[in-house]
Amino acid sequence: MPEEKRTIGYICPVCGQAVIASRTAFQLAAGDSTLPCPCGKSELAFRQLGDRCEVTVPCLFCARDHRAACANDALLRQKLLALSCPASGLGCCYIGEEGPVFQAMEKLETAVDKLRLDDQMENRGVFLNEAVMGEVLGELKDIAARGGVKCACGSADYGIKVGYSSVDLVCAQCGAALRLGAATPDDLDALCARDTLTIPGKKE
Repeated sequence: MPEEKRTIGYICPVCGQAVIASRTAFQLAAGDSTLPCPCGKSELAFRQLGDRCEVTVPCLFCARDHRAACANDALLRQKLLALSCPASGLGCCYIGEEGPVFQAMEKLETAVDKLRLDDQMENRGVFLNEAVMGEVLGELKDIAARGGVKCACGSADYGIKVGYSSVDLVCAQCGAALRLGAATPDDLDALCARDTLTIPGKKE
């Protein structure tokens, strides 16, 4: 009887290539392991914690490593296990049966290609969520009109840098920045709940 295999996929944030590999269920459950990118500059890591496994995923979207703990039962048996980037809401790692993982990775590569195309075009009309971005910018305008934006350094002069899924308020005096999410309805709700925005300021 052939040993059950699990397919794992992610996109390397350094070289941008899709990394897809197979591991036996035994290999994943037996102990800590890694899935390195052929470029040698990123790797997916599995750390066994008894009946759970901690997965550390290098993320292409926010350039940070995400950690997620999942039950070994889900890791070894679920048809498709998706780990997402909290900042962008996009999937950054898939584990499961070969067919579903390959399908999910194809969709992820398409999303990444679109994101890269948007960056090349520098087209500010294309955002992760255009409706939310529009509402966030409108809310920022209202807060600014009330004099609610300032920097901890004391300056009230600032600029706005609009990104794909966030907005940065940058102090014109000290250069410090405050990043505000602008991708999900929760990001908009969080901003609407605030009367003032304080850029942290740079320490000397």
